Amino acid sequence: MRALTLRNPFRGLVSLVYPSSCVVCAATVESGQYLCAACADEAPRLRAPFCDRCSQPFAGAITESFICANCHDRILHFDAAVSAYRSRGVVRKVMHDFKYGGQLHLRHLLGQWLCETLADPRLFGRRFDCIVPVPLHPARQRERGFNQAEMLARLLGRHSSLPVRRVLQRIRYTTTQTQFDRDERMQNLAGAFRLRRGSNVQELRVLLVDDVLTTGSTLSECAGVLKKSGAHRVDAATAARG
Repeated sequence: MRALTLRNPFRGLVSLVYPSSCVVCAATVESGQYLCAACADEAPRLRAPFCDRCSQPFAGAITESFICANCHDRILHFDAAVSAYRSRGVVRKVMHDFKYGGQLHLRHLLGQWLCETLADPRLFGRRFDCIVPVPLHPARQRERGFNQAEMLARLLGRHSSLPVRRVLQRIRYTTTQTQFDRDERMQNLAGAFRLRRGSNVQELRVLLVDDVLTTGSTLSECAGVLKKSGAHRVDAATAARG
């Protein structure tokens, strides 16, 4: 699959003066690379067996497809949520530095990881009509200065030649989800999203995008709004799985 890279005609010249460094350990890397080979090897890929629905890894020796306990006893509105990497170690550091450390250039590395989800059998070859990023509340976006999901969605859209449509709106400011368990997250998000006025998703096949999946509550709430508004199918893709 085509990798996402920055095109800069002066990159070669600049790299002679300012050698590129690994964003994790600062080792010298080739121009255009973000991780050295050692750190790239430390980025934990999501590998089977994992839940068909939410990509939660399973440590056992399951060979057939399965649905995890987290998905069995709840209603999830997305059809499948696919992640490429675990949010651990190197991956967690990159995501944290991008999202909270102002290192926006790391979106290109996260975009590459997000694009890898399209090779997953649950998404590979599936036709989508558009990509929809998970929205931030306007107040939260002003605080952060950007919406990480939309940044990544636009990189994925460029890679896949799919339009990115901002059809969802976050209408209720919610406290951070990191402190909550699964049930509290679902309660916290109830009624937090709606379809933007004038938007139409009737019969569309939507690929919903966020940076990370933890319990799936945010993606499920967004997918529920899209399906209630007439979307035919909603799959989700994230760069990492918590």
